[in-house]
Amino acid sequence: MQGALTRYRIIAWIVGVFLVVLVLVGMPLKYIGDNDTVVAVIGPLHGFLYMIYLLLTFDLSRRARWPFRRMIIVMLAGTIPFFSFWAERRVTRRWVPNAELAAAR
Repeated sequence: MQGALTRYRIIAWIVGVFLVVLVLVGMPLKYIGDNDTVVAVIGPLHGFLYMIYLLLTFDLSRRARWPFRRMIIVMLAGTIPFFSFWAERRVTRRWVPNAELAAAR
C-alpha cells in the first residue's frame, strides 16, 4: 500500500498546483488581460492529470478499504483549489504511522 500512497501523494500535489495556476493565473489573464494562453495549455493538462488522479485515488481507496463516501470526497478534492493539498495531508496522516511521518520530516 505504500506505493499506492506515494503515487497518490505525488499526483495530488501535481493536480493541486495545476488547478491553482489555472484559477489564480490563467483565469484572471483570460478575463482581465484578454489572454487565454495559460488556460489553453494548463486547462487540458489539468483535465488529463485529474483523470490519472481519479485512477490513483481509486487504487489507493481499494487497497486501504475506504468507505465509498471517503473515496468520492477525496476524488472531488482535485476539483476545488487548495482542497487536494488538504485531502492529501489528511490521507497521509491517517495511513502513515506517526513515527514514519516524523522520520520523513
